[in-house]
Amino acid sequence: MRRLLLALLFLALTPPAISHYSSSTSSPSSSSVSSDASEWRPARATYYAASNPRDAVGGACGYGDLVKSGYGMATVGLSETLFERGQICGACYELRCVDDLRWCIPGTSIIVTATNFCAPNYGFDPEGGGHCNPPNKHFVLPIEAFEKIAIWKAGNMPVQYRRINCRREGSMRFTVDGGGIFISVLITNVAGSGDIAAVKIKGSRTGWLPMGRNWGQNWHINADLKNQALSFEVTSSDRSTVTAYNVSPKNWNYGQTFEGKQFETP
Repeated sequence: MRRLLLALLFLALTPPAISHYSSSTSSPSSSSVSSDASEWRPARATYYAASNPRDAVGGACGYGDLVKSGYGMATVGLSETLFERGQICGACYELRCVDDLRWCIPGTSIIVTATNFCAPNYGFDPEGGGHCNPPNKHFVLPIEAFEKIAIWKAGNMPVQYRRINCRREGSMRFTVDGGGIFISVLITNVAGSGDIAAVKIKGSRTGWLPMGRNWGQNWHINADLKNQALSFEVTSSDRSTVTAYNVSPKNWNYGQTFEGKQFETP
């Protein structure tokens, strides 16, 4: 138990989440995702327990309240080897428990979205308590998700995982924040591969302007786009691109969330 608490120190410092479980199913549509989906790979998984189920986990991807963002408790924190400095945020994984008949729940799997980061603990070696240290592939689940595939007493469980496409309800969401000419856009509820590789923004009086990744799925730009309708071009990691025109009206304000076109998922 001491090792488990140390491995989950990063996640334990974030506020816990409302208990709401939503799973996703998918058919792969790209070479990168389909390759992952065709092969189960070995990893390990632990869990964290919310001290107050009314609170909400924010996480290292910038999604804020995961329930309001539509992710609920079907989420996961990834070790450094898997996290890719936040580029993987929003991707979907299927996990199943293996190799331990005492604790595994046979015939079950879960589908979760990458929303958080499990920081390395270099005070321990990868096999001696540093569960999220490189080169380990480690998943940290809310206990509500963990108990879908294993008994909680299992602790640090061997699992298998694979990338799959994400199926979302509704449209992509764009939350515009910032101030002055600094514009930050959080993009959530992304279907298909789920993770975003590039974003462009366009005002009604400008051409397409590339945005930079700030952190997780927060994208930013310095540009005066006030009093202009905003459009977005979003490219996912599988090179699919969606263009959402006039997502916001010209009188948009910081702090507002708008909906735009969604990636197609078979």
